[in-house]
Amino acid sequence: MTATRAHAVSDVGLTRSNNQDSGYAGRRLFVVADGMGGHAGGDVASAIVIQRLADLEEDWSTPSEAEEVLVNGYLAANDDLADTVAEHPELTGMGTTVSGIALVGRSVVVAHIGDSRVYRFRDGALTQLTSDHTFVQRLVETGRITVEEAAHHPRRSVLMRVLGDVDAVPDVDTMIFDTRPGDRWLLCSDGLSSYVAQSDIHTILSDRLPTESTTAALLKAAMDVGAPDNVTVILLDIADEPMAPGEPQIVGSAAKPVEFAAPPVRRQPRLPTLLLHPFQSTTSEPETHFEPETDEYLEALVAEDQRRRRRRRITLIVVIVLVVAAVGTALIAGYRYTQTRYYIGEVSGKVALYQGVQQDLGPIKLSHLISVTDIVVDDLPPYRQDVVRNTIPTDSLGRANSIIQELSDAATQ
Repeated sequence: MTATRAHAVSDVGLTRSNNQDSGYAGRRLFVVADGMGGHAGGDVASAIVIQRLADLEEDWSTPSEAEEVLVNGYLAANDDLADTVAEHPELTGMGTTVSGIALVGRSVVVAHIGDSRVYRFRDGALTQLTSDHTFVQRLVETGRITVEEAAHHPRRSVLMRVLGDVDAVPDVDTMIFDTRPGDRWLLCSDGLSSYVAQSDIHTILSDRLPTESTTAALLKAAMDVGAPDNVTVILLDIADEPMAPGEPQIVGSAAKPVEFAAPPVRRQPRLPTLLLHPFQSTTSEPETHFEPETDEYLEALVAEDQRRRRRRRITLIVVIVLVVAAVGTALIAGYRYTQTRYYIGEVSGKVALYQGVQQDLGPIKLSHLISVTDIVVDDLPPYRQDVVRNTIPTDSLGRANSIIQELSDAATQ
């Protein structure tokens, strides 16, 4: 039996009123669930699923056996959610993401649905092993948008697959990987992965702090960026020496009895979608919701995304045109203003008259020479020589001519 250390933490975060995440860290089985369905249903959904899956833990003989047990367990938990909604109609639309791993000898079996994640840290490299079942991830995979665009996409909270009362037989991803001493397996809800940069997660895991200290550091990283969502983290360290297995942990909503509270009064949604784990009004994050993974829905969402991108492109062009027009108007107005000004200076030792101002705007000259007089600057009194060489500004041509006449008189005295 492979030696392990594991630890789980779950926190409500800094903006939510309740924790809709749940987690289970056992001896062979480790699962994170991020519940959805609003205040009334998200915590119930994740708790029901974790309590169902925790009962499945055993020493499986082969990875294939564990894979079959997990998939059947996910489907049974899905039935549990449907039965719960039938008994409590106010919970209609509740669901949950589920990401779990089963440890079988030197193999790890992953079972995943939704946008919680499983990572493996090995030899200094952090690898995301699960793929988010979200609309924007589909857009990324099909090359319609970049990963950077996905991070700010208005539909980034649309889930395409979850456990809940929305699909009788949901499609669960399963994978089998090898594991070895030194590996660190991280399971987390999107309260961590959506807000803490993967480079920061990598740094924390690289520090090789003890398992419990590492989960605390990951939770702190989420808190440091504002923790706008619930945060659940499970870390499994594969050790290289024998040790007694730790006691199983249940965290988050599943750690307390399931309660069916009356939902808050709210307006019916305008769209025929099931709104799930909404952010509170103190954050600008969009509400997460579920859209069935069908060609019709996907095509509609893609079409909407294309319209959004066209609107954004048109808006950007209009803004650029308006900004250029405003800047151009300001420059023209400014230039015209400078041409109402004059100054007197020196050219080749003689007094000269300029129109405009002395300052230039980059390569644009804001003044030009009008005329050079016969007045020799050196013939002026010393203090007037300095004044001319430093230029004499004036606000009218008439005033400029008067000053030139005064200088001419001073030069002949």
